[in-house]
Amino acid sequence: QVQLVESGGGLVQAGGSLRLSCAASGRTSSAYSMGWFRHAPGKEREFVVCISRGGTNYADSVKGRFAISRDNTKNTLYLQMNRLKPEDTAVYYCAASTEIWRWVTDESGYDYWGQGTQVTVSS
Repeated sequence: QVQLVESGGGLVQAGGSLRLSCAASGRTSSAYSMGWFRHAPGKEREFVVCISRGGTNYADSVKGRFAISRDNTKNTLYLQMNRLKPEDTAVYYCAASTEIWRWVTDESGYDYWGQGTQVTVSS
């Protein structure tokens, strides 16, 4: 089992950057593939990006602007978000899946979730 805690959210102007972190405790995060999802008001929670032993996979809406990385020595997952847009405003969640080789883009494929961190991008 793993516990996930996100941090790094905040308020930023359009065009700015933020880096989210997701600290994992319990079983080492390298035993899981990891993903970021976001949930904006009035919308369904949506896939942002995932990282597995097979590589990374980004949603089209963030490709070229966001970058996922992980530091297994620190049991931490990161999401570097650049050139932020108002439509990126959402609560961002990290999640862990036991499907370590597959790109898991559906939230039903994840076993563990963090509590979320708010990202607000002003225009």
